[in-house]
Amino acid sequence: MTSKKIFVTQPFLPPLNEMQPYLEAIWESKWLTNGGPFHQQFEIALAEYLGVEHIALFTNSTLALVTALQCARVTGEVITTPYTFVATSHSLLWNGIKPVFVDIDPLTFNLDATKIESAITPQTTAILPVHVYGYPCDITAIQRISDTYGLRVIYDAAHAFGVNQNNQSILKSGDLSVISFHATKVFNTFEGGAIICHDAKTKQRIDYLKNFGFADELTVVAPGINGKMSEIQAAFGLLQLKYIDFAISRRKEIDTQYRNSLNSVNGITIPTHPKSSKHNYSYFPILVESDYYTTRDKLYDFLKENNIYTRRYFFPLISEFPMYSSLPSAAKSNLPVAHEIATKVLCLPIYPDLSSEEVDRIISLISNYC
Repeated sequence: MTSKKIFVTQPFLPPLNEMQPYLEAIWESKWLTNGGPFHQQFEIALAEYLGVEHIALFTNSTLALVTALQCARVTGEVITTPYTFVATSHSLLWNGIKPVFVDIDPLTFNLDATKIESAITPQTTAILPVHVYGYPCDITAIQRISDTYGLRVIYDAAHAFGVNQNNQSILKSGDLSVISFHATKVFNTFEGGAIICHDAKTKQRIDYLKNFGFADELTVVAPGINGKMSEIQAAFGLLQLKYIDFAISRRKEIDTQYRNSLNSVNGITIPTHPKSSKHNYSYFPILVESDYYTTRDKLYDFLKENNIYTRRYFFPLISEFPMYSSLPSAAKSNLPVAHEIATKVLCLPIYPDLSSEEVDRIISLISNYC
């Protein structure tokens, strides 16, 4: 019998009957979007869960990134990482901003804070780091650089839902943080995202920008876009919040199962979780080293043949795509660590509905490759 297909991540879906009352309430109120009652409830509940004061909901996190840059009035050049999903740098281009790529740390895969200062020019106005796989960036060093040079810091925290460092949410770092509620994330609203900010005045500006700039029915105060989260997305988010601790707990169990078995496999390196942080187990990356039985790409193909669909996050690097490859900072010689990691990385399946037996099968295929 052919085994079922197993993907890197799959959305956790609560029982359909639990969603029905929410849908009926939306249907009866006929308030489908634009700050309805579920949107308001979700914003409050989410801020409380994440331990932040001000949060603005969006229909997706790419629009949230674009809006965050607008809100912070970022222009010129922005220092960022090539080792992330393309939405990070695309948000810069959509704002007419030039990305400047800096290499990554070989242990955390995040922007290497020790290389940021040498990339700063008179045109630099901000830093756009990414908490890759939910591993916190070097927040302290990045803030020091920001304070020294007067730069904005906007964190792409798409992977970092619920991540704490030293008992505080990393979403409080920098000027703004953007999180994703895409279907493949730890916490999802099918599509969705949010911007976390520090004060009510900034939140008000974000709320204007995500709703065409309308301050009231007759007044437009900013050149905004349509980034509003719908009532259905917000209702689903409220329901998901009931299950998020279970989902993270189950992900942790899978993470532990992988680590306990794959740590002893020759040629497989598993990144370690930072000791000072509360992780969300959003991804399970491994590095396929040169002394493994075969290459990373051949292992990828082998697992796919066995209905295990892994992902090479993030390969190729953003800096290799045609809209970025001509930038001086995109040169391979400028990004040696990022290029090395990108050729080794393989993210294994991890999601709450993945059974221990299925995890064992994945482990066995990797451990006994032939």
